[in-house]
This record gives sequence, C-alpha cells and structure tokens, in this order.
Amino acid sequence: MSKTHVLLMGPPNVGKSVIFNHLTGLNVSCANYAGTTVEFVAGRTHLNGREIFLVDVPGTYTLNATNQAEQVAVDMLRGRHKPGTQNTCSHCREESDVCAEDLSAGPAAVICVVDANNLESSLYLLFQVLSFGLPTVVALNRVDLALDKNIRINWEQLSRHLGVPIVPMVAVEKKGFDQLKKEIRKLLEQPFKIRLDWEQDKHWAMAEKLSREAISGGESQGGSRRRHWGEKLVHPWPGLPLAVIILALSFALVIGIGMQLRQLILLPVFRGMLIPQIVAGVQAIVPQGIIQNIMIGEYGFLVKGIEWPFTLVMPYVLSFYAVMAALEDSGYLPRLGVLLDGLLNRIGLQGSSIIPLLLGYGCGIPGILATRALATGKERIIIATMICMAVPCISQTGAFIAMLAERSVSVVAAVFGLSFAALIIVGLLMDKVLKGPRPLTIMEIPELLPPRGSVLLKKIWIRLKRYITDGALPMVVAVGIAAVLYETGIMAAAGRFLSPLVEHWLRLPQEASVPLILGIMRRELAVLPLIEMDLTTLQLFVGATVGLFYVPCIAIVAILAREFNIRPALFMLLATSATAFIIGGIFARMEFLSWIFI
Repeated sequence: MSKTHVLLMGPPNVGKSVIFNHLTGLNVSCANYAGTTVEFVAGRTHLNGREIFLVDVPGTYTLNATNQAEQVAVDMLRGRHKPGTQNTCSHCREESDVCAEDLSAGPAAVICVVDANNLESSLYLLFQVLSFGLPTVVALNRVDLALDKNIRINWEQLSRHLGVPIVPMVAVEKKGFDQLKKEIRKLLEQPFKIRLDWEQDKHWAMAEKLSREAISGGESQGGSRRRHWGEKLVHPWPGLPLAVIILALSFALVIGIGMQLRQLILLPVFRGMLIPQIVAGVQAIVPQGIIQNIMIGEYGFLVKGIEWPFTLVMPYVLSFYAVMAALEDSGYLPRLGVLLDGLLNRIGLQGSSIIPLLLGYGCGIPGILATRALATGKERIIIATMICMAVPCISQTGAFIAMLAERSVSVVAAVFGLSFAALIIVGLLMDKVLKGPRPLTIMEIPELLPPRGSVLLKKIWIRLKRYITDGALPMVVAVGIAAVLYETGIMAAAGRFLSPLVEHWLRLPQEASVPLILGIMRRELAVLPLIEMDLTTLQLFVGATVGLFYVPCIAIVAILAREFNIRPALFMLLATSATAFIIGGIFARMEFLSWIFI
C-alpha cells in the first residue's frame, strides 16, 4: 500500500534543505532517481500521529524539463516514480525503505518554497507547480532579508490572489514552522485542487504583475550598501585583487588555525595522554610478537591509526571547513565563479564549475557528484578529470601541510601552485580532446551577507562527522591493513620491487616505497609516512608532488565507474600514476630547488 508522501519543491539556495532537515530530523536517506544520476532525499515526519514521507525534490528554477533535475521534478509531480529503486544512502550507509517507496500514486500535497528576496522568479516556478492542480502550501522564506532591504510583501493579498495558503518564514531561525505544519495538516485532511485563471504562456507576465502588486517599500541603505559591494566583487576591478587577498587570507587561516589546533591541543592530548595509555594497556595484555606489533608497532593501527587521522589531518580539516563554510554562507563563492567565468570559458567550462572544483578540495566524491548540475557531459568529464588529476582532498591537504609547513611555507605554496597550474593544463588539454559546445554561464548570485555563527557551527559539525566516518575510520582500517602487510614482510617485498623506481628515479630512500603502496588504499597515506623519515626539503617536495598526482582512492574510482563507466575510471588510474612518477622524477633532478625552499 502506498504511503502518504509530500513533495518539497523550490529553486536552489532558498533554504529548502533547512526546512526539510527541521521537519524530518535525522530520519533521512537518499537515492538516485530511477534511470538517472539525479539524487533525491526523503525522510519521515509525523503530523498529528500520521506518518508522512517528505521528499526533497532536486532544486530547479523551472519545470521546462531541459535537464535531468527538471525532468525528475516533473515526473514526481505526475507520480511517475518507478518502484524497485532501493538504494544505499551514500552518507548513512544504510538501506532505506524511504528510497524504495513507490511514489507512482502521486503526491498527496506539495510544499513550494518561495524566496522573498526574488519573488518574481520564484512565483514563476510556483505557477508551474500549481498548474499540476495538487494541494499546495507556499513557504515564503527569507522574509528577514527582504525586511533588511525595507521590502515588505503583502502575503495575505498574494494568498487571496492565488487561492493557496502562504506561510512567511525565516527557516534558519526556525520561525514559521508551527504555522507551516498546521497548514500541511489542513491540506492533508481537506485536500483541494488549484486552478489558475491564466494560460501557461502568461506565467512570466503574471509573476511580474503579482510581485509588483505584493511588494511595497524600497531598498534600505544597508541593503543598498551590500548590493553595491556584491556588484563590485564580480567586476575585474576591484574584484580580482580582492579575490587574491580573500583566497590568500583563507589559505593562511587554514594553515594557521590548523597548526595551532594541532600543536596546542591535539598533539598534547593524543601523544601526551591517550596514546601512552593505549601502548601501556596493550603491552600489559598482549605478549610481545606479531600481534602486539600490528597493534602498536611501526604501523600499529592503535597508534598511527589514531595519530595520523586525528592529530595530523583533522586540525586542517576543521580549519578548512570553517573557512569554506564562511565563504559559502557569505555568498562569496558564486561571485568568485562569475569573476573567473572568462578564465574557465577558455577551457570549455562555465563560471559555476568553480563550485564542484572547490568541493573537490574537501572531498573528490561530492565534487564529482556536484557535476550532475552542469549543462553538458563534456563539462562533467573535464571537471571530474581535473579533480582526480590535480585537486588534493582535505585529508591530502592536511597531510601536505603537516609534512611541509613546519619545514618551509614556500614548499607548501609551491605544492598548491603546482596544483593550480596542473588544473589549467588539464582543463586546456581536455577541452581540445573532447568535442562539444561551450555552454553559456547561468548562475544565481545570492545576497551578500555576514555568515551566521549558528549556521557555520552546524555546517562544520556535519562535515566533521562526515570526515570521521568517511575519512578517519577508513584511514584507521587502511593503517591496520598496512600493519599486517608490514609485519608479515609483504610490504618489504613490494618495497624491494619498487625500489629501482623510488631510489633511482625519484631519488627517495627505499622505505619511501611503502607509502606508495598505502596510497592505493587512501591517497593521503602516500604522504603521511614520509613525515617520520629523515628527508631533505627537496625530497619532501618530490614526495608531495607524487602524492598530489597519485592514483585516486578506491572510493573515487568507484564513483567514476558509476557516474560515467569503467573506461574513464581505468584511464584515470593510469593517467594519474604516470603523471605522478614522471613529474616527481623531473623535480627530483632540479637540485636548484633546494636553494629556493628555505
């Protein structure tokens, strides 16, 4: 028997996910829509003891079905979702009966989120939703931002015109949810059909007319000042100099905050208190031998498996996500995309491509998944290749900084400068090789706002939990496997096999072969063991270069095979390995770099 489900719809970046998370709490799951790579999220909520399945439809500006996300939205409104699409949530790793829910009976109601800041364009989407004749309640979100501009919306009048209930909301401050739940209950108990009094070709004209009638007041001085600076940030002057300053400051904050967290808090806690207790406990319980060595030896997973992910990498993960959250919440990232649009156009990309690239610096998987929103297959492949070839994830970034920052900041800058140069070269080459149109840039520029502390903390906490489950715990497992291979002699045999390449071509000691083997399991493990070796600054730079271009981790290879097919995944494995060793060997012979890295 089909269960009651309600669709949550609206344009991107309008607070739809905040409303969804508040209504469903943590009881959520996600899956791909049948026959597509478009992901949707669903969750349970209860209203007056009645269980409701809330489906967060992919954000769209229209329902013209010009891309997969829009087609999925239309199919869900028409009740065309096919059964038998059970999937595993990529975040919670649990099978979901919500994901498998048969939506073919059609939704019982729709919650359409409308942006009070961009009323006219939101009304256009609302009219398209209403044309399906489903019981609908409108969540008029971000009314606080409109009021900051001295703009008032007569939502009661608008509600009478449209014949649907409208609930003014400030979702991030949890305002309006009680009224929204009340209206949803009423819709489900007494459903009604909507009939618009105008034809589809009149949607834009009516959106303009009704928004003009509903809005009163003018922009305040504060809102005008923000808009003034928001416009300046997308023009070459002063946008480009400010972008350099903002990005340099962000880079400095990531290193500075991460280093302080590591040296002042995490190292004293883990090395001074926790790890000695673990070592003493194991020595008291487990007799000397291979088992004890696997636990607390050279690659002991109870020592290195804790120290590497939590004291070397995690502080820089925290600082990176804090800075990224501030840039996201302020509305600066889309402006950076517009500013770099001309540069990205030269490699066949549009300005919005900057978002998946920046996500890749957090983790390559969400970066690659974010390419689903891009207009062409060519763009998707270019971005995926750039992420795999030249974008270090946050775990790698933390490893680079932990290995190099205390030796020479110039080496850290050189590694990330090399990453940036490789991005441009890879993009140019892929644009020449792949055929396809160059899309026009279409981006929404959100309001320029000071970041909210509560929102920043929530984003950092969510991403930190994801790092622990998707990054730190797999790293502990990988170190455990490495410990077994090391203590059984398998690692030494593999190291001897690779030693001619490592010693003669890369000019690194034979023991540096071990990280190359570990790097197949986790990319950052190609770097972390080098920290404890007595290497010169040039050797550290060579090791970091190899780590930068080295094979993607197993999870990214699996995502590439799923999103595209197995051939691009295998190509990426070969291309990254060859690039890593060729460039690493070339740098190993540039002795003059030793004089530069001071």
